[in-house]
Amino acid sequence: MSKLITSPNNDAIKALARLSDSARARRKADLMVLEGIHLIAAACDAGVLPHTLYVNEDAHAHPEVTALLASLAGRCEVLLLARGVLGRFSALASAPELIALAARPKPQAAGASCVLLEDVQDPGNVGTILRSAAASGVRDVYLSQGCVDVYSPKVLRAGMGAHFALALHEGADLAALLDVFPGRRLVTHLAGAHSLYAEDLSGQVALVFGNEGAGVSDALVARADARILIPMPGHAESLNVAMAATVCLFERVRQRLALQIG
Repeated sequence: MSKLITSPNNDAIKALARLSDSARARRKADLMVLEGIHLIAAACDAGVLPHTLYVNEDAHAHPEVTALLASLAGRCEVLLLARGVLGRFSALASAPELIALAARPKPQAAGASCVLLEDVQDPGNVGTILRSAAASGVRDVYLSQGCVDVYSPKVLRAGMGAHFALALHEGADLAALLDVFPGRRLVTHLAGAHSLYAEDLSGQVALVFGNEGAGVSDALVARADARILIPMPGHAESLNVAMAATVCLFERVRQRLALQIG
């Protein structure tokens, strides 16, 4: 392990600060910033290894940290940082034991059912949708150019490792994708929509979800085979996009399980 780094003017610290703060810098460098041992371990388990690992001096003897460092010995650069330094680059309540820099994975489309996100901006929403997609068995998620950086630290934290179970397609042309999609194309939309529970989701489907305020654009709505809504007999006017996506994804699971049982 390298000598203890204490100065904020250290080049490695400057690089971490730049990448933590800027989506543009992360995209240009083709890197992501992973915070905490569990997220880094999830990436490693999926074969996504860090090339730089920043270790809090108070945590380098922690059993989980020790085991991870042993597994990565000779495979990445390890930097030991003075107490309190890592906390400057994290929104976590307490400083993480580790922060890692790793290459953004290169996705390969599975060619099955998928989720399309158009200009979804909230990191928590995107992270939750990724978790729901991974849990429901949908592997491909396509994100338009106007979406939040899917590999931002906030989205990675909200995704809790789901990123590494998915093929994430950034900057996707959603209209072009829908034009050639071989299955059913469904968009969430209030006008002229049918109940989610009246739609057949058991086959190959593309589920389209739009911006938190504007919803799905007219261009994508025009390409849909059906507009769907989630019936809400209570007093809420709407669900946020993450909750709506979760309901839709698990209605698909329910229908497919019902066919297997039947």
